[in-house]
Amino acid sequence: MKKFDVSPEGYYGEFGGAYVPEALRECVNEMAATYRQIIAKEEFKKEFEQLLRDYVGRPTPLYFSRRLSEQYGCKIYLKREDLNHTGAHKINNTIGQVLLAKHLGKKRIIAETGAGQHGVATATVCALMNMPCTIYMGQTDIERQRANVEKMRMLGAEIFSVQSGSQTLSNAVDAAIDAWSRDVEGTYYLLGSAVGPHPYPDMVARFQSVISEEIQKQLAEQEGRSNPDYLIACVGGGSNAAGTIYHYLDDERVKMILAEAGGLGADTKQTAATIARGKEGILHGYKTLVLQNEQGEVEEAYSISAGLDYPGIGPLYAHLAREKRIEVVAINDDEALRSAFNLTRIEGIIPALESAHALAILDKMQFRAEDVVVVTISGRGDKDMDTYLKHAPRYIG
Repeated sequence: MKKFDVSPEGYYGEFGGAYVPEALRECVNEMAATYRQIIAKEEFKKEFEQLLRDYVGRPTPLYFSRRLSEQYGCKIYLKREDLNHTGAHKINNTIGQVLLAKHLGKKRIIAETGAGQHGVATATVCALMNMPCTIYMGQTDIERQRANVEKMRMLGAEIFSVQSGSQTLSNAVDAAIDAWSRDVEGTYYLLGSAVGPHPYPDMVARFQSVISEEIQKQLAEQEGRSNPDYLIACVGGGSNAAGTIYHYLDDERVKMILAEAGGLGADTKQTAATIARGKEGILHGYKTLVLQNEQGEVEEAYSISAGLDYPGIGPLYAHLAREKRIEVVAINDDEALRSAFNLTRIEGIIPALESAHALAILDKMQFRAEDVVVVTISGRGDKDMDTYLKHAPRYIG
């Protein structure tokens, strides 16, 4: 067992576990007991890898960004997850989990989504594999991610509008878990991020680890070594970050810096900066750091990015931050927007607002000329165009 692997009980250090209602316990225990054996079967691996190659379009490029490199005085590569089918990294995980659901004999898929990318990826794979699909999405996110909502409907998914709380990602997760508990026999809950009760955080990380596996091979070809000096990604729940760092966790040569959503400032109430402000608590079936008030009630998270406004963080990151294996930096809305417009203008790549948070870390670093830096562009910015257009006058001269 490697240093940062999940324990057999589902913990990363003291974070993780499976805190679920009694109605879900048997189902979760069954998954935990069987998922590794199923995904290790040659038949499963062959189908998963074939779909990633021929349907998703992997491997995604590791693109040397000449102009970003000149701007920041080092060698910057962009891992182009935005070039996957459906426009983000999410489809790596959805293919893996729908295949797992079929092996478990499930007949229906449910999922939550915030920015809509996981919802689109889930609806896409369900259409491909002829599985009925219901997506739970907060009404606030439905309104600000209209294009993705219409894509999901076109793909045949049913959209369930969640109108409790802040009507965003956290509330969508609550609603999906509640629906799952009412039909555990026939329903598979396809969690989109590295959160939730064990085994989901480990499962999602394994399906997304194709990202770091490709980075190793691509860097070896382009730089003559498989390890970068820095890995940078955004983190909310943390699926793209898990994929980016997975094969480098025990490689101390690699510095790993993750961007969480600072919103209007980590020192304000309008934030999703969980590492900066969170306290230990139980959220959505696992122990992690959670934004909460003095009475222990979960606070609403805020970010301009619909995929990062989550009041918790994956248990792996809570553990890695406590062990000082990663550095987590709170990036404010303004910093993310500035970085998005910068990349668009100098490289012709419009990133998702989530990815823009990762890019903003570059402004906070001092690099050496020989440093090799890999930034994961987790998704493309089509879904965020309304937000970009609203703010464009401030950033385009």
